Amino acid sequence: MPPPDRNTPPRAPAGPRINEQIRISPVRLIGVNGEQLGIVETRKALEMAYDAGLDLVEVDAQARPPVCKIMDYGKYKYAQSKKTQQKTHQPKLKEIRVRPKTGEHDIETKINQARKILEHHDKVQVNVLFRGREMQHIEEGERVMKQVLEALQNDARIEVPPRLEGKRITAILAPKPASGKGSAGKASPAPPAASPSPPASGTAAPGTTSAPNNTPASPAQKVSS
Repeated sequence: MPPPDRNTPPRAPAGPRINEQIRISPVRLIGVNGEQLGIVETRKALEMAYDAGLDLVEVDAQARPPVCKIMDYGKYKYAQSKKTQQKTHQPKLKEIRVRPKTGEHDIETKINQARKILEHHDKVQVNVLFRGREMQHIEEGERVMKQVLEALQNDARIEVPPRLEGKRITAILAPKPASGKGSAGKASPAPPAASPSPPASGTAAPGTTSAPNNTPASPAQKVSS
């Protein structure tokens, strides 16, 4: 084997050796499709990788001889970075708002927004807001909340069931974990939307003269219409 090229750039500390950085010979070679090619001189393995327009990557430096694979190193690095991003993703809580009198088309728009949020592995806080005399017809807000939850039953699980907080009914949805192979195509029905819990002590009930509860709901990122 020829002497090492002193002009070869040093290996990045966090990555595997590739191509001319692999100094040990021979190596145990794995083909581009995972086939075992046996023990091969490193120069010959490099020629095979270059002929295929790919790279020779050292995948197990501790083995003797080291194990190398012919692959597209750029695609390999991209796939590894995507896996790292998925592992470190911190779910965010984002908000959608509807009202008892929101039209069907606008409700569908909000449902689609919630579905996109869930697809990004974030949580959704659904708020049904009441204004003025709408508090006298809480059942209309319950109907809208039930409609939203039923539409998202295949995309989410109910993390916090509907409850009445001041002048709003709120619920929190979390992304549903991927189902196993055996359950493909068999979506389990979502539990029925629970009636909102009664307001906390000191909260004004519909039709009473007590001061309304001005305690703000937990912060969430508002999704623009």
